[in-house]
Amino acid sequence: MTQRTRTIRNAAIVGVSTALLGITAPVTASATAGPSEPLAWTACEGTGLHPRQQCATLRVPMDHADPDGPRIDIAVSRIRSENPDARRGALLLIAGGPGGSSLNDPSGKGQKLPQDVRDAYDLIGFAPRGLAPSTPVSCGLEHGDLATSRLRPWPAPDGSVDGNMATARRMADACARNGGELIKHLSTANEARDIDRLRAALGERKLSAWGTSYGTYVGAVYAQMFPHRTDRVVLDSVDNPDPTRVNRAWLAAHEEGVEDTFPHFAAWASEPGNPDRLARDAADVRPMFLRLAARLDREPIPWPGANPEELNGNVLRQTMLDSLYSPGRYPTLARLLRAAQQGTVPPAPEAPPEAVLQNVAGVGAGVLCNDVAWPKSQAVYEKGVAESRAKYPLTAGMPRNAMLCAAWPYPPREAPVRITDEGPSNVLLLQNERDVATPLGGALEMREALGRRAVMVTVDSTGHNPYLSNGNACGDRTASHFLATGERPDADTYC
Repeated sequence: MTQRTRTIRNAAIVGVSTALLGITAPVTASATAGPSEPLAWTACEGTGLHPRQQCATLRVPMDHADPDGPRIDIAVSRIRSENPDARRGALLLIAGGPGGSSLNDPSGKGQKLPQDVRDAYDLIGFAPRGLAPSTPVSCGLEHGDLATSRLRPWPAPDGSVDGNMATARRMADACARNGGELIKHLSTANEARDIDRLRAALGERKLSAWGTSYGTYVGAVYAQMFPHRTDRVVLDSVDNPDPTRVNRAWLAAHEEGVEDTFPHFAAWASEPGNPDRLARDAADVRPMFLRLAARLDREPIPWPGANPEELNGNVLRQTMLDSLYSPGRYPTLARLLRAAQQGTVPPAPEAPPEAVLQNVAGVGAGVLCNDVAWPKSQAVYEKGVAESRAKYPLTAGMPRNAMLCAAWPYPPREAPVRITDEGPSNVLLLQNERDVATPLGGALEMREALGRRAVMVTVDSTGHNPYLSNGNACGDRTASHFLATGERPDADTYC
């Protein structure tokens, strides 16, 4: 297997990014106007791919405001419609993150789509700007700063944010030193412009899209900037589009997301017959978790091979957050809790190669920090963390704390895109009631922003990404019917 092949594969494995956001003259949507070279499709490198998946490289301006300037590569994939007579167009798969790739998704989750949807569309994947095998970026972070519990800004056990501010400065300095010119041009709006270049290169007048998690924000921004270039749009696990915070709203949403989801975990962890049962009563699971996290704050357990090489309170909290993404991950958290109660640890979790983590972290940093200016004042984070810790003890103040964007050296080049109801009514929102990463409250904000353009389906299920993953048959059927026929429910509905 070549290094490039490994990079493609591992970028896809990372999935939801370990993502980690300073205005000059705005770049308009029309900045993407211009000829697009036709794509030269070839066989894809890698293993485990559908034999019909093809790959190509799209060249786009690094700076869309300077279309004749330096160019970068965007890696693209496709599986063509299985029934050309029924083909409607192209369905773009937009991954989460920032830092996620859909390059292998035509061979992966795209094959879960029902036959009539696969007949109707060419399935299109891509690695967003900055993410290998597209032209990559890296911040060259210290190994310890690649730990997810470090990339998420968990405060010190006493609530202090001094260490987080120092980490933000160190990481932002590394990105400025090692990220090159490209890291300054990573943003959601530029990803939308790249997508429109891709649309043109595909020869499509309009694009349909299935965006997940952060990909729902990308899809909404594309639909705002290029409304009449959109066909049928499914936004699955819906981001809060708050234009004053953008993905700071994603970080803050973990408060609500954990509170919505933890009771479902507690009920599972107290079920009779569950081999990973933690308590006789669901009400006992939450205080048990809080007590253990506090004990690990004081007395970490060595964890050779992990990053960091100890199980401390914040590593436990981060494992909780990761595990609540899907009920299928609940055993990971339960087993860690049981081991830690006995003063032991399971084998260290396997991590992607460090080069992949560096790349994903660099993309996440660039997008989050360039999309909107974060507060620079430590006092803002101290106040927010104190309030959050008092109201939401499970997340210990992390959702309102300082990421590296608090020390980002580059001001945003343009204001965030404000999502509105201007444009065609062709969006279906699909949202689980209990979602730790994109909770229902944020999805309702997107629903309000889109107004008449959207219909929302709320799914009685738990986990991230309801469509064909953590949802239910009713939600799956509704989204698939819309993609195949264009027909949505007449009004917002509940599955």
